[in-house]
Amino acid sequence: MTQTLNTILLDPARRPTVIADLQTLVDQEVSDSGGVSGALIKGGYATAKKIKPNLVPSAVEKLLPDFATALEPFYADYRAQGGSDFGSYLAGRPDQAANALLSVTDSKAQETSSDALRKAYNGMRPKGQKSVEAALPRLGALIDRHAAAASV
Repeated sequence: MTQTLNTILLDPARRPTVIADLQTLVDQEVSDSGGVSGALIKGGYATAKKIKPNLVPSAVEKLLPDFATALEPFYADYRAQGGSDFGSYLAGRPDQAANALLSVTDSKAQETSSDALRKAYNGMRPKGQKSVEAALPRLGALIDRHAAAASV
């Protein structure tokens, strides 16, 4: 049976672990951010988690099906090529892969009834592009781990 990202990431038995792993990935990416913008990201992230501790897992839970769908064409091509490192595959297509993922949040931002939230998102979007691109190797490695577990 051909594995799709939906079958790998959304399997009810594996999904809680996928969500926990994705939260760890977000935590690592925030922790690794540097410079003045990194300090702002770290401060904002810490504040958001303090106000709403389940913010990241809740967002991941809600967005995971759409993220899996957005990455599916990349995963299908990677598998068709016989790839062995999805992180490297994604990192080799940073603009396309990041935009596929961000198209999910772009859509959600456009659907919100809050003009302030939409404006804030649109202001952060260019930095988000770079952040997502930087996270692609870790994201691909995470998906590879779960794909290997799914095929056992």
